[in-house]
Amino acid sequence: MKIATYNVNSIRIRLDAIISWLEKHTPDVLCIQETKCQDEVFPLLVLQSTGYKVHYRGMKSYNGVAVLTRVEPDGVFYGFDDQLPEIDDARLMRVVLRGIPIINTYVPNGYKVGTPQHEYKLKWYGRLKRYFAQHLSPDLPAIWCGDMNVAPEPIDVHSPEKHLKHVCFHESVRNAYKDAASWGFVDVLRQLYPDKQLFTFWDYLRPSSLEQNKGWRLDHILATRPLAEKCREVDVDILPRRAPRASDHTFLWAAFDV
Repeated sequence: MKIATYNVNSIRIRLDAIISWLEKHTPDVLCIQETKCQDEVFPLLVLQSTGYKVHYRGMKSYNGVAVLTRVEPDGVFYGFDDQLPEIDDARLMRVVLRGIPIINTYVPNGYKVGTPQHEYKLKWYGRLKRYFAQHLSPDLPAIWCGDMNVAPEPIDVHSPEKHLKHVCFHESVRNAYKDAASWGFVDVLRQLYPDKQLFTFWDYLRPSSLEQNKGWRLDHILATRPLAEKCREVDVDILPRRAPRASDHTFLWAAFDV
């Protein structure tokens, strides 16, 4: 099974990038974040024309998640179950594919350390951990992927010493992410490549960031141990980030022998 994740940063603007990548790489699952469109204007028919099954939840101008699968999922679920703001329905979805739960998340950015948005981000990771405990088992195959808005270790960001107070590298956020993952998830990229520096995001605000490879690894694919043990490859496809009108993120994918 090949699974990929991609923060598209507006699906209607970058629809061609998705279709091209699907045709070239034929993943079994593509998890998408930040679709930035309401369900009524989601490009469903165009995506369905690729042969993929498409499930999505969006809202106007920001957030939004979608999952594309080669076969129809056994089940599709949106948002948390804790009755907190419905806005999170457009940040989290779970599909069950051939008995394997796949959780697609667009974790809040957090704005700046010390703000209410930062505190909300920390609580969001806590909600995720409770969600895992409610719906999954660490002893059974499961995947958690998406834009986590965190660089977990110094190797995951350029010039880490300059970003210690950044809301995507601050100690509080890194610890919250690691605590959620400690429920039973393994970062499959770090499992295979503990010392390899790979980025998935290069900031629009720094025009030379891609050329100089000054990026961040904010997008992740994690698996419970029974599935992580079957992961045979993980990689980042940087080519879509080099295209005109590219998203500031690019595709991350992993292949499992299942």
